[in-house]
Amino acid sequence: MSKKHLGLFLVVLLAFSVCKSQKEEEVSPLQLSPAVGANGMVSTAHPLATRSGLAVLRAGGNAFDAAVTIAAMLNVVEPMNSGIGGYGTILIYDAVRNRTRFLDSSGKIPAHVDSDMFRPPTPNYRENRRGAKAVSTPGNVNAWWAMSSGYGRLEWKELFDAAIQAAEDGIKIDERLARVIELTFSEFNPYAQSVYGKKGKPLKEGDVLVQKDLAESFHLIASEGAKAVYNGELGRSIDKMMKEKEGFLTIDDLIADRAEWWDPISIEYRGYEVITASPPSTAFPSLIRLGLMSCFNNPVLGHNTAAYLHRFAEVTKHAYWCRLAFAGDPEINPPPLFRLLNEEYWKEIVDKLDMEEAQPFRPPNIVVKSGDNTTHFVVADKWGNIVSATQTLGNSFGCRIMVDGTGVWLNNSLAYCTFKPKGNPMDAHPGQRKLSGDCPTIVFKEGKPWIAIGTPGGHAIGQTVPQMIMNMIDFKMGIQQAIAAPRIAFVEPDFILVEQGIDPSVIDALVEMGHNIRRATGISNAHGLVIEYDAAGKPVRFVGSADPRGKGLALGY
Repeated sequence: MSKKHLGLFLVVLLAFSVCKSQKEEEVSPLQLSPAVGANGMVSTAHPLATRSGLAVLRAGGNAFDAAVTIAAMLNVVEPMNSGIGGYGTILIYDAVRNRTRFLDSSGKIPAHVDSDMFRPPTPNYRENRRGAKAVSTPGNVNAWWAMSSGYGRLEWKELFDAAIQAAEDGIKIDERLARVIELTFSEFNPYAQSVYGKKGKPLKEGDVLVQKDLAESFHLIASEGAKAVYNGELGRSIDKMMKEKEGFLTIDDLIADRAEWWDPISIEYRGYEVITASPPSTAFPSLIRLGLMSCFNNPVLGHNTAAYLHRFAEVTKHAYWCRLAFAGDPEINPPPLFRLLNEEYWKEIVDKLDMEEAQPFRPPNIVVKSGDNTTHFVVADKWGNIVSATQTLGNSFGCRIMVDGTGVWLNNSLAYCTFKPKGNPMDAHPGQRKLSGDCPTIVFKEGKPWIAIGTPGGHAIGQTVPQMIMNMIDFKMGIQQAIAAPRIAFVEPDFILVEQGIDPSVIDALVEMGHNIRRATGISNAHGLVIEYDAAGKPVRFVGSADPRGKGLALGY
């Protein structure tokens, strides 16, 4: 091991040891003020992941190196939300080339999928959506390899040290993980129960979760690269498990998988360029929401007033309708983005909105299920490179199947296809791209990346991101305040979720306008950062925030 890489290992080791030894209150994620740094920033859903990513930056790695380390560590500390067997959506900014790119790790639907297995009159069609048949091609490791090989500074094999150590030594189970294990334990396969249980009972809060098989899987990935999953020992183990469980995913699907680079999409919002993932992602409705809201004088309406929230509720319902109606594979049935992201279209729609009364939501005969069990992280380095990434397994612990001997949970991605009517653009089409609703976003100010932001939250993802961006641009909030501010979200069939913190008189006014209000304790779990530059355009200050709704942490250095 070179001195440089030995230094990286020692820094990661120190960061992990310090985090394990500190008292809980000393690493509290409920930050009353944002994190600040001069050389970089990391914000993730778990303190260990944040510290491991920051250690990579301190050791000379860049944002792309750190992103791989963070993603691997999140697999260990948030095993229910993402990992080797999962998929996601990644937006990057390459400072050397001044280029923003979308890296799609959602993969393709297995070639031999029979979508009739997921809808009536097939017996057990609901169970099929949760089990082995719902497993789609996991694309995360190929995406990590694409970032590292295309943009990284450090050796691939060194990026997994922190995750391997954490998996081998064990992590203390917190309240959230304990709750999810308890709720899902009865659905785990026997091997998974042996890892997450003790004497046939689920592990509890305060117990130590040791994942030695997962550590060995990361050893394989570190030494062999992504091929360990896509044409190696891990891939063969996945293929064997799928055959035993009568799933559709095969070793051929894994071999064929590629992490795909795409040009992102963008709009101008009040002089700022807002960039997000393009199709096959379905992030475009977030831009529709911003475009429609640009037709109003939001500062005059006032933040989270009844007038402002009524307009956003009506706007967000229309954008949700657009996702149902137009989402599609860009090479087969691309959404009409030229029209949907056009100012004339926004004005046309706004002119039809009722400013005094809520209108019922009438979907285009398609109902979409959305998952909430996802994670998001952001990282920026001293050179100005950025990664904003959303990754998931679908449901908590995906299909609830852990591949024997590997510690790898498999996703249930196909559950989030749309099965009625048969053959619709978001059905489970064999061999076609899986459409993802994630919305990692970067906002440019005066030609330089200013904000990197994103969130998990299922149906609320593309609604939460525009609210945070408007908080910063229209209402001049800092990143911490913008993320912490109360939110609303539309949910089918026709409800508006309203968080605590919205004034009760505002809620009463929304009810009077005809909105079907439901109270929510928390919508999404966002992470974001801001970069400030000197006169020469060099990054000189980083400000980051982890959502107080979650248990994450933002740190800079």
